[in-house]
Amino acid sequence: MGVEAYKNGFEVSLQEHALTTPLKWKKPKIIFVNSMSDLFHKDVPSSFIYKVFEVMNKCPQHTFQVLTKRPSRLSKLHSKLNWTSNIWMGVSVETPKFYSRIEKLSRCGAAIKFLSCEPLLSSLPDIPLANIDWVIAGGESGPNSREMKPEWVREIRDQCDEEGISFFFKQWGGKNKKAAGRTLDGVTHDSMPSLQDKNDNAA
Repeated sequence: MGVEAYKNGFEVSLQEHALTTPLKWKKPKIIFVNSMSDLFHKDVPSSFIYKVFEVMNKCPQHTFQVLTKRPSRLSKLHSKLNWTSNIWMGVSVETPKFYSRIEKLSRCGAAIKFLSCEPLLSSLPDIPLANIDWVIAGGESGPNSREMKPEWVREIRDQCDEEGISFFFKQWGGKNKKAAGRTLDGVTHDSMPSLQDKNDNAA
């Protein structure tokens, strides 16, 4: 609240002035692109998406994580985008209803592809994990947060272990997410994919 960039609330607003900010950061960073929005929203012009990718292409020192709930638009544009190895692409998968997003993600040229199962709202059996490098899971937070059952998280963890995929457990969530913590069966899961490991495995 009170931040100029969000004066229009959750309406799509293009922040042209911020596009070149990563070019000024010399120290490598992991950057979550559009953390409060969706780069592939229908109201974001394709020309703006191309500009975002151009900046990411010029910053090989940074790792950019892009997450979307709109993989159909990603599918339409992916062949026109320059997928340098520092761009990770993911889709949100909250319930099995959204497994179709995974297939669309697999078509893009990102070196690292990931799933964000957050907020996790149901069991996710038999996730189609071919060509997926990383899975993030987490519960919903806030006063009206919906329950996430421990067995749902274990189910995802076990599928990732079986397929040799990096697994990251972000949070239990709830009304007080800090108090709930982020350990699963006494273990903190912070695994992230490595492009080098992926290349070694493919060799």
